[in-house]
Amino acid sequence: MIQAIIFDLDNTLTDFMKMKRAAIDAAVDGMIDAGLKLSRAEISEKIYGVYDREGIEYQQVFDLFLKEELDRIDYKILTSAIVAYRRARDSYLVLYPHVNLTLMELAKRGLRLAVVSDAPRFQAWLRLAHLQLQHAFDPVIAFEDTGERKPSPKPFQRALEMLGIGPDEAIMIGDWPERDVVGAKKMATFDDMELERKVTIYDKGFDEDTQSYGEYITRSGDIHSPRISNREPLRIECEHFIECIREGKTPRSDGAAGLRVVR
Repeated sequence: MIQAIIFDLDNTLTDFMKMKRAAIDAAVDGMIDAGLKLSRAEISEKIYGVYDREGIEYQQVFDLFLKEELDRIDYKILTSAIVAYRRARDSYLVLYPHVNLTLMELAKRGLRLAVVSDAPRFQAWLRLAHLQLQHAFDPVIAFEDTGERKPSPKPFQRALEMLGIGPDEAIMIGDWPERDVVGAKKMATFDDMELERKVTIYDKGFDEDTQSYGEYITRSGDIHSPRISNREPLRIECEHFIECIREGKTPRSDGAAGLRVVR
């Protein structure tokens, strides 16, 4: 039985790249307004170049850019970039539609919620707090917890250990199959727009090669698509409500479920 849902954070719960692009654009404008004598395109290209070299979570990107461009840090330009970046970041860092409702429904059903992210711990928690989700997930596994990034199985294993459950009792949800799902035992995709193949299960995973000094290799196997009913979810919910009233059954989302949500 499934006991927990493990989520990726960036581009799964929130559109991280949209936020990042908007924040960088604002920072570039801030630098130009502060007196940096470069075109918008030149600044953007060089900042993205720093991110390409150092990683998208690199926190001193503007410092390094200015050192490389001016051989020093101009604090008027630096602070203008940081303030503009933060303002845009806070405006664009929002949840995808229906995320809150989905998380509440999962919690009502007694499922535990966790996060496995490649982001640094502080940045992951900062984003969750900004989205007001810091109380929704336990545990939150960040890069520092294992020192390895997905698709290494170690972050997933750490999450399962802290949840106290086995791999067959959890589902992983992410936006990047090669990183978020290949690290699991099998991979599944869900397409609500499909009428016949809503769920597809791939025997694809990430195994340790014991003959190659602990390296990991991908595994690909059969593809299976179980039959999923096309009945309208709202109709099912209403039928369940009526059934509980007629037969005196306890509904799935009873008072106890509501209490688990607010705790």
